[in-house]
Amino acid sequence: MNIIEEIGHAKVIGITGHIRPDGDCVGSTLGLYNYIRKNLPECEVTVYLEKPSDEFNYLSGINDIKHEAEDKRFDLFVVLDCSSMDRIEPFMSCFENADKTICIDHHISNNSFADVNYVEPQSSSACEVLYTTFDEDKVDKNVAECIYTGIIHDTGVFKYSCTSRRTMDIAGKMMEMGIDYSDIIDNSFYKKSYIQNQILGRALLESVLFYDGRCIFSSVSIEEMNFYGVTGKELGGIIEQLRLTDGVEVAIFLYETDKDEYKVSLRSKKMIDVARIATAFGGGGHVRAAGFSAKGNVHSIVNKIGEMIEQQYNEDNA
Repeated sequence: MNIIEEIGHAKVIGITGHIRPDGDCVGSTLGLYNYIRKNLPECEVTVYLEKPSDEFNYLSGINDIKHEAEDKRFDLFVVLDCSSMDRIEPFMSCFENADKTICIDHHISNNSFADVNYVEPQSSSACEVLYTTFDEDKVDKNVAECIYTGIIHDTGVFKYSCTSRRTMDIAGKMMEMGIDYSDIIDNSFYKKSYIQNQILGRALLESVLFYDGRCIFSSVSIEEMNFYGVTGKELGGIIEQLRLTDGVEVAIFLYETDKDEYKVSLRSKKMIDVARIATAFGGGGHVRAAGFSAKGNVHSIVNKIGEMIEQQYNEDNA
C-alpha cells in the first residue's frame, strides 16, 4: 500500500504521537505535517501532541501543534512512533473519531492497533520509516530538519546498534537539503541547562552498581524533582550517562510520577533484550532501549528487573 497515496485520499487529517514526546515523536509528526502541507495543500491537517520540550522550537510547525483533543471527525488519523493505543491516551477520542487509522512505527512491540499498520522494527526510528513513504523529490528543508531530528535522537547521534547503512544514507540526504545539522545536534540533543546538569550530577552520585558491576540504577523522587524545579522532560539524558559507565551492560533509571509510581527507562549495550523486560511490565520499546511504568518502591522494582536480567544471562550461557 502507498501510504502517502492513502493520505491523499483524505480531506481532514489528524496526526499524533506518543505521550511525553521525544525527538523521534516530534520529528515524525511534524515531518508528516510539513510534507502534507507542502504537497497536499487541499488537505486540512492538524498535529496533536503533549507540549514538546523547548529544544524543538526550531522545527517548522511546532507552534501549530494542538495540545488538547478536539471534538471533530477525521477522514484519516495517523499515529507515529507508537506501539499501542494507550500511548496516545490524551488524544484517544481523535483516534476513535476517524473513519480510517494508520500507524507508522518501528517498535518491535507494536500490537497493530490501527486499521493500517506500517511497522519496520529493523529501522532506527519512526522518522526513518516515515521517510521511506515520501517521494524524495518532494522533501524540502522543513521536512528534512524534522526527519534528521528524529533520526539523531533515536540513534543517539548514530551510535546505537539500530543505526544502519540506510539510516546514514537518509541522514546524508537530509544534510544535502541545507539543514544546519551541527546546530540541530548540539541544541536539541547535547545541550543541557544548568538545572539539568545539577539533577544529572545528583542521579550519578546516587547511582548503584549491582550484579557484579554489569548493571547500574539510579532514581529521582518527586521531592527531588520539585527541589530542582524539573519535570520528566528534563531527565532524558540521565539514562544515557548511566549506560556509558565502564563495565555496565544494563542501565536502569526511574523517576517518580506519583506516590510510589515510577516511569522506568532501560538501556543495554550488547547482550540483554530490554524490550523483553519492559513488555513483561506492560511497556515496550526496542532491544537496546525500552521503558514502562510501575507501582511499588524503587528497590522492589529494580530487584524484579535484576531477576529478569539474570534469567536472560543464564539462558544465553546455558
